[in-house]
Amino acid sequence: MAKLLGIDVGTSGCKVLLIDETGHVLKQASAEYPLSVPRPLWSEQNPEDWWTGVQTCLAEIGETHLDGIGVTGQMHGAVFLDASDQVIRPAILWNDQRTVEECKEIDRRVGVDRVRAITCNPPLTGFQAPKLLWLRNNEPDQYRRVRSLLLPKDFIRMKLTGVKATEVSDASGTGLFDVPNRKWSDEMLSKLDLDPHIFPASVESSQVTGRTAAGIPVVGGGGDQAAGAVGTGAVKRGIISVSLGTSGVVFTAIDEANYDKSGAAHTFCHANGKWHAMGVMLSCGGALRWYRDTIAKGSTYDEIGSESAQAPVGCDGLTFLPYLTGERCPHNDPYARSAFAGLTLGHTRAHLSRAVFEGISFGLLEGLDLLLGLGAESEEVRVTSGGAKSAFWVQMLADVFEKPCSTLECDEGPAYGAAILAGVGIGVWSDVVSACEETVKIRSSISPAGSDYSGSFGKYQWLYRQTHDWNHP
Repeated sequence: MAKLLGIDVGTSGCKVLLIDETGHVLKQASAEYPLSVPRPLWSEQNPEDWWTGVQTCLAEIGETHLDGIGVTGQMHGAVFLDASDQVIRPAILWNDQRTVEECKEIDRRVGVDRVRAITCNPPLTGFQAPKLLWLRNNEPDQYRRVRSLLLPKDFIRMKLTGVKATEVSDASGTGLFDVPNRKWSDEMLSKLDLDPHIFPASVESSQVTGRTAAGIPVVGGGGDQAAGAVGTGAVKRGIISVSLGTSGVVFTAIDEANYDKSGAAHTFCHANGKWHAMGVMLSCGGALRWYRDTIAKGSTYDEIGSESAQAPVGCDGLTFLPYLTGERCPHNDPYARSAFAGLTLGHTRAHLSRAVFEGISFGLLEGLDLLLGLGAESEEVRVTSGGAKSAFWVQMLADVFEKPCSTLECDEGPAYGAAILAGVGIGVWSDVVSACEETVKIRSSISPAGSDYSGSFGKYQWLYRQTHDWNHP
């Protein structure tokens, strides 16, 4: 029976997962590494720390016979290499915000409409393209040394195989990729005066890109969201994946490269050979954690959930806006702010607790509605990550979405999807869809209970509009 390895290069640490061809997890290991914030709004890491972490995990797994490896990881990061493939400076990460002016430069030089038509996204500070322009504008001596530019997972690929390559889902988040045509954009590179030779060849996610010294094939893999979607089975129409992590992600596979012209949602190439759309909510589990650490000090998440169940649907008019760090989808509003509104003497902490869950859920519903407008279908919603452990929250989502919500037997994130992609690449499964049908198993499914959130959702949307002008400078 084939043994397949998935490697996930995350922001706080890496994870390595070993599965068999039934999808059963055999072994897993993780390792942490530091994050550097040398200036406000900057976020950097040493790529060699990623490699050290991966080596530590591989040693812990201790498996000598492997049939295939898939790689995934944090998207958008910029790893700058010189002519000897040595790291020039710390990698600039997805959550780094230094490139506001470079994003404006991209729109100015290429044209607002052309950028979106080619890349299916606006230029965002987290993307790789503005990071390269920032290096040219601010560290010209370092820029002149650049001979290769890699994404985080692809640095690990190079370390494993000696091959510099990427794949379409992660390349879609660089801001330089022709997403509809699944290739690097000559027009973007030309108008930004960038050397096309510094970018690696791009392949499909299950294509073998090289082999380790021991001869183990390494496939393209995927960006963390695409690989995570493979791990949840969100690779065909009708399945929506909702990730309840620190941020909240609503994700769907789509058959065409439809994109939101306002830039509120992302459209990228998917690991299944087609495309995906996703909306990212910045404060999902992060808002719940803030509530636990401030207002509900001393309480566990389970206790907050139990307390919330004591309050009625709609919280007797109390509404919570979860915009603690601004918002991305659907508002793209860095100045959006959080609020409790509608408080009376009759409200208790149970009302506050439930309002937090409801406010986050309404934010996710806005993302879902946006994806449906791009042609997605929502026959089933699969809920993953930490929040999926709360039966109370999953039931609320089923009621808010008015759709059945399922949890999974194996919720191991992007590393699991990367391992599945490795299996497709070596022929264990014929394609990504059939691989997911054989490996991804539903643990439980919760149907809507009939709770009516329509009035509360309308109030939530109205409240954001009312506070919009107050919060903007």
